[in-house]
Amino acid sequence: MKINLVTIFCVAALLFTSAPGAMALEDGSPEAIAADVLVARPACFIATVVGAGVFVLALPFAAISGSVKRTGKTLVSTPGHLTFTRPVGEFSDFTP
Repeated sequence: MKINLVTIFCVAALLFTSAPGAMALEDGSPEAIAADVLVARPACFIATVVGAGVFVLALPFAAISGSVKRTGKTLVSTPGHLTFTRPVGEFSDFTP
């Protein structure tokens, strides 16, 4: 039974990873705005809060290595920008 369950999970993982990508949304379209308000903003807010917590934990190590600015930007500033200052329905800031 245990082997069958592991096999099912492995097959499901392979199927889900090979699924075609979702159709891209145009910036400012009604679908993009709805997706932004319902999914992206709450996810970015959660990423900002979790990133702030991780930043506090990583701060001693970042201070020792001299990478406080880079660590803060990656964990707090970038998700904060995507949450609070990005125009609604505009996803171009998500690309690196």
